[in-house]
Amino acid sequence: MNVTAEGLALTGLGALFLMAAGSVFLRPLRWVFKLAFNSLLGLLMLAGTNLLGGPFGFTLPVNLFTALLVGCLGLPGFLLVIMLQYLLS
Repeated sequence: MNVTAEGLALTGLGALFLMAAGSVFLRPLRWVFKLAFNSLLGLLMLAGTNLLGGPFGFTLPVNLFTALLVGCLGLPGFLLVIMLQYLLS
């Protein structure tokens, strides 16, 4: 098997192209996974609040919108859901 300088250069350029293309596609995918993970944590936070606040008559709506809101904004989003619950009920 003959190994030439041109073959090595083309292999190197191909590897660089694959690494660049991979990083272009992985950044948005990483963002989507982070959003999904944070939304799952928000959903668990809302469900825990309903579990602990249910006997006292305090419940929050658990749906996709509130889970995304709490997941994206964190504690301020959770407080916003609580404020909206009091304003709209």
